[in-house]
Amino acid sequence: MASEQLTEAQAQPGQLIELASLPNLRDVGGWPTVDGRVVRRGMVFRSTALHSLSDDDTARLRALRITTIYDLRTARERLEAPDAAIGEQANLSLDVLADTSMAIPAKLHEVLVDPAVVARVSTELTGGKGVEHMSESYRHYVTLPSAIASYRRMVAGLLGEDPAALLIHCTTGKDRTGWGTAVLLSALGVAREDIYREYLLTNEHLLPTFTGVFAKFAEAGGDPELLRPLLGVDAAYLDQSFAEADRVWGGMDEYLSGCLGLDDRARERLRNRLLV
Repeated sequence: MASEQLTEAQAQPGQLIELASLPNLRDVGGWPTVDGRVVRRGMVFRSTALHSLSDDDTARLRALRITTIYDLRTARERLEAPDAAIGEQANLSLDVLADTSMAIPAKLHEVLVDPAVVARVSTELTGGKGVEHMSESYRHYVTLPSAIASYRRMVAGLLGEDPAALLIHCTTGKDRTGWGTAVLLSALGVAREDIYREYLLTNEHLLPTFTGVFAKFAEAGGDPELLRPLLGVDAAYLDQSFAEADRVWGGMDEYLSGCLGLDDRARERLRNRLLV
């Protein structure tokens, strides 16, 4: 019975890989494509940053045989919270937000319990400003030169001949990583509704890990509801990136080909590698 339950669980796309020190680690595989194929499992993973990995979880992550890590964080984030080594992986720095002045604390959950920070954040996020901030970020993912260069390099790596697995992450593994995953699934031909389903799984798998942060934020005088736009995801955020691709490039296909270099031939190579 246990083996049957495990097989059934593994058959579900977006399955969480439960590591206590690495929240929201997921296999990007398992999603069906519009041409009847399925994204291969065990090839592309997504997660939060790796700076807090325990020894046990490091061993479990190593077992996934990941050979390349795409780190989408800023230089400051990487400096303040460097990834733990999990083997001989190539760790590629793809600073999506290098061309903005946007500052993202490397240890966001720790910063948000400081009373002085709570007071400032509460002022900055009132009146829907948190949603506005996140929406602006998602537009940046499509238009910033640093974002274009980062995601272009990411998809170029996906086109490599090495069939081994890779991991995509930022700090909380939900926004820059969320768009990167949406880019990949779009290129593979996954239906838009399933791309949103995959994206929104973060609210199930990551938000519960922030329970203590919400409580301490409240203890320090803040309204926990102000944090939800920052610590969770919303379909409206992903809408912004897709709408920006439509506005600037004329559609997602044109964004993939004209901006990221994934023309029809490259997309077919990608599909042959990552679909079954």
